[in-house]
Amino acid sequence: MNGGDGGGGGGGGEVAGATSGPPAALEWKFSQVFGERAAGEEVQEVDIISAIEFDKSGDHLATGDRGGRVVLFERTDTKDHGVSRRDLERMDFPIGRHPEFRYKTEFQSHEPEFDYLKSLEIEEKINKIRWCQTANSALFLLSTNDKTIKFWKVHEKKAKKITSMNVEPSRTMGNGSIPTPSNDFSFPPEGIPSLRLPVVTSHETSLVARCRRVYAHAHDYHINSISNNSDGETFISADDLRINLWNLEISNQSFNIVDVKPQNMEDLTEVITSAEFHPTQCNTLAYSSSKGSIRLIDLRQSALCDGHAQLFEEPEAPGSKSFFTEIIASISDIKFAKDGRHILSRDYMTLKLWDINMDSGPVATFQVHEYLRPKLCDLYENDSIFDKFECSLSGDGQRVATGSYSNLFRVFCCTPGSTEATTLEASKNPMRRQVQTPSRPSRSLSSITRVVRRGSESPGVDANGNSFDFTTKLLHLAWHPTEDSIACAAANSLYMYYA
Repeated sequence: MNGGDGGGGGGGGEVAGATSGPPAALEWKFSQVFGERAAGEEVQEVDIISAIEFDKSGDHLATGDRGGRVVLFERTDTKDHGVSRRDLERMDFPIGRHPEFRYKTEFQSHEPEFDYLKSLEIEEKINKIRWCQTANSALFLLSTNDKTIKFWKVHEKKAKKITSMNVEPSRTMGNGSIPTPSNDFSFPPEGIPSLRLPVVTSHETSLVARCRRVYAHAHDYHINSISNNSDGETFISADDLRINLWNLEISNQSFNIVDVKPQNMEDLTEVITSAEFHPTQCNTLAYSSSKGSIRLIDLRQSALCDGHAQLFEEPEAPGSKSFFTEIIASISDIKFAKDGRHILSRDYMTLKLWDINMDSGPVATFQVHEYLRPKLCDLYENDSIFDKFECSLSGDGQRVATGSYSNLFRVFCCTPGSTEATTLEASKNPMRRQVQTPSRPSRSLSSITRVVRRGSESPGVDANGNSFDFTTKLLHLAWHPTEDSIACAAANSLYMYYA
């Protein structure tokens, strides 16, 4: 994955060829599950998770569901181990722990609405969540449904009580307030010796979620992406045909920076499927299309960035075109690596890793479920071929992950020479359906290593020889920003794994 930047060798360069190979394969273990359903329990549509996002520190995790709710979790293992930071720095060995989270709070982010002008029902389902910069121990995040983006502040609020009154304690109510005066209330005959002013004291704290701003009426089509800028002040929102640039402080105005809508809608050949800001360059963003291309644009070039600075697409293999070619080429998700040098994209069949300094093709291609290719006709009939799977990169950029059917997800190592391609199941025993099938690297296509890796490819069954279930699909997952830990959603359950 480190391509030409020389960052992947670690400290083992002294012994040539002995220790500079690919990293050892990770062994994934179950960590936690939230919202686990009992066998045979029916899942309510509104409880199905539709978005997952870690914050930059990895100490908080947010999920959104089809019922418009946002649920927050906070990390506990870093707070409870009782070892100071200074002691940790003195230790020569890492502490043997893995990320553990607990439920923090939840709030109703979106409600179902009705667009009377277009006679359209706008569902409350959360499409995307993005964390913003924290301030004064308060958490800030953006959440969006199909039409409306909201900016939320989640903070602790202390409940205040009035104490130290002139009235006898027995006459005060539970919250310290004075009861309604009654006829039998009278001053004592000798009077009150001294006047005590009421004192306000803070007691227990409660978490409060407050909607700070609502960014509405800027999209004619369904919003598929929101992404924060590294400047901390702006963010983008993308629908099928337009990308808008917003300032977090201004909710009644946005700038349209990309517009692919043709004058005649009959000339429409592709739509925007995903968009994301560069992690460090505030003027650069990338967006993907339904034709399988990724465009990198520079906001400094012009106000309307219809022209792209770079175009990434894989040339079509001659003679491979079929009815499904364009459908499965559509990119459902893109993510920048932390270093900003690489982009990971997910189309229906594959994960592709791109180097932004090389636009001739992906540097690596990972086959997610190649055994489905003979079943494309069935997948088209039941609309599964239009499922939008997300993808994720590890914090060090060495591995990538994405979901599949039967609640399976795949983890691949992108270091040149590695054949690591792990299949895991979203359950308490992630390795239960694992089959050790050596993945096969293809021949190098050029002087730059381009790798194609596959799992098991038995036709008619899934990667593990089991009958395939298109109804259980793992669309959403997120990789912890600093550790080898993955959170993924299987219907209404949130599963967490570590390695």
